[in-house]
Amino acid sequence: MIRTNRKATVAFTAALALGLAACGGDDGGGDAGGDAGEPIKIGMIADLTGATGDVGTPYNEGMLAYVAHVNADGGIEGREIEALSNDYAYEVPQAEDLYRQYVNEGVVAIQGWGTGDTEALRTRVANDELPFMSGSFAESLTDPEESPFNFVVAPTYSDQMRVALNWINEDSGGSGEVAVFHNDSPFGTAPVPDGEAWISEQGYDLGYEAYAMPAGTPNYVGLLSQAQSQGAEYIVIQNVASPAAQVAKDIAAQGLDMTIVCLNWCGNELFIDTAGEDVAEGHILIQPFAPVSAEKEGHDMIAEYLEGEGESIEDKGTSWVQGWFVMHVMAEGIRDALENGDELTGPAIRESLETMGGIDTGGVVGDGTVEFSADSHRGSTSAGIYRAEGGQMVEVEAGATP
Repeated sequence: MIRTNRKATVAFTAALALGLAACGGDDGGGDAGGDAGEPIKIGMIADLTGATGDVGTPYNEGMLAYVAHVNADGGIEGREIEALSNDYAYEVPQAEDLYRQYVNEGVVAIQGWGTGDTEALRTRVANDELPFMSGSFAESLTDPEESPFNFVVAPTYSDQMRVALNWINEDSGGSGEVAVFHNDSPFGTAPVPDGEAWISEQGYDLGYEAYAMPAGTPNYVGLLSQAQSQGAEYIVIQNVASPAAQVAKDIAAQGLDMTIVCLNWCGNELFIDTAGEDVAEGHILIQPFAPVSAEKEGHDMIAEYLEGEGESIEDKGTSWVQGWFVMHVMAEGIRDALENGDELTGPAIRESLETMGGIDTGGVVGDGTVEFSADSHRGSTSAGIYRAEGGQMVEVEAGATP
């Protein structure tokens, strides 16, 4: 059974009435792992209506679709997935409430969302021994010493920033001014200091200034004026698609000669569609998950599933694909633990994720393989570089690494 609140997408609520159950942490109130054949519960903390809902909603839908796909194929070792999915509206206290609820309901793992809430829950996740993945790719979550049960599937925001700065250094001929526009939150600030450190480490002759993007503003003309005073030629954006698209519109309206370089959550088709094809043209998108337009082998299983549902993969954006593959990685860890004959506990799933070797994503995530170890919970270090051309994400470089 998939349980969603009323704000979740109705189509997925209906399509995903299937199930999965497992254990939570020591105080979770459920039997550790449950009996063979029982569903295995995974808790999902989703932003459907909050500040990042524009990308959070399709991400959640992609996860739920993957659950439906697995369950329709007999589940994992004969056990279906029961996804408990609820909207937390990008509010950390609500995420904490949902986490407590899920632990009490006996989940085996958690799929979270934002950096602020993921970091706020990190200590509890470790104490409850619950594997935790999320839409946050903050570098602080990759160290098993500090975050023993957090796993980051894609290149971190900091690795994405390093890839962006490498591209800017080459494109500018080794000298340029970079303004970083970022969401005013832990998510937004996560890669900012690492970007500055990277410029110093590499000896790049790049200027670098960061600017917080105020929420609820109708435009970013004032912020662009500050960047113009800096002499900025490149605007790296660590935010979601809607505000990034507004920056693109403002650049076009002001006639400014600036190139946007979007990191993960604005490096997608939604940015292009919202800005408009002409306005988005030529801007750069750093994206660890290959968009459908890149036509990777890993897209085939999505296309096959959607065709059976009377839908088309061409209608799904990159954020949707991200959700599908993050859930895929979690499910493969669960599958490995069950195949090993282990009792399905958080520590067993963690051990599987650390020791099972590479998880094939058919070229979609990074260089195509996600692999963790006991020393690092960073699943990949490479991202694709794309350019907005003719309303599409056109691949400039696959598997770029810092």
